[in-house]
Amino acid sequence: MQPVFSIIIPTWNNLPYLKVCIGSIRKNSAYPHQIIVHVNEGTDGALEWVKNEGLDYTYSEKNIGVCMACNMMRTRVKTDYIFYLNDDMYLLPGWDTALMDEINTLPDHRFFLSGTMIQPHNYLDVGVLANYGDCIENFEEERLLKEYMQYPMNDWRGATWPPNLLHRDTWDLVGGYSIEYSPGMYSDPDLTAKLWMVGVRHFKGLANCRAYHFETKSTQRVEKNQGHLQFLFKWGITNRLMRSNLTHLGMPFGDTSSPTPIKNKLSCRLKAIWALLTNKQFGPIEPLQP
Repeated sequence: MQPVFSIIIPTWNNLPYLKVCIGSIRKNSAYPHQIIVHVNEGTDGALEWVKNEGLDYTYSEKNIGVCMACNMMRTRVKTDYIFYLNDDMYLLPGWDTALMDEINTLPDHRFFLSGTMIQPHNYLDVGVLANYGDCIENFEEERLLKEYMQYPMNDWRGATWPPNLLHRDTWDLVGGYSIEYSPGMYSDPDLTAKLWMVGVRHFKGLANCRAYHFETKSTQRVEKNQGHLQFLFKWGITNRLMRSNLTHLGMPFGDTSSPTPIKNKLSCRLKAIWALLTNKQFGPIEPLQP
């Protein structure tokens, strides 16, 4: 059978979680899918494991961050749909049927869909707070598989973060993830902003597409970029304003609220000026080398 989605997974010396992540795809998917992994460094044996598993992959000797990694994996995509998944996520049964059911109702490719995350600790604007373990050693997989649909949830507005899915033509139209955000902080809302600029308005989170997220198994180790300032300088508004006024993150999807004018752009500009005056870093961590 031909694969339905191309699942792209960046990983950085996180092999135990990568194995669980890919195991969940193989165990809990209703359709066949292409799996593509970008191996950053791979000092944990990830590159050899990915090769032995027969997966499609890209590779970099250094950690190039999620933005460049995702764009490199795009060159290996064989299907019409790109599904971005973190390596510390576990996909739950029904995830892909929920996405396909939604796609089949849509008239065109102008959409951006997110799954609903279940996390053990940190509260989300939308999602489920439930603890089934925050590491491989205490992961309660069997209990999770019995209970994950017991938490009431509705479809929601404002799809942004992974796990997410869009059509390859839409990905190419906006150029994928913006590498100036490397290693990746705020690259998710930036992609949403780019999609908004080209006319995408169907930003939907699916309640029945669920994934368990162990949380920040890579981001807690990396030197972060000042993504909130980069977003502000690029778009002239804060991510918070985009979520509240344009995409209405977290509102029930049946809500028909229209985008509202952003009246306090002056305060955004003042924040940007203050960032410059206080010499806060918002550019690349390292200068370009010849």
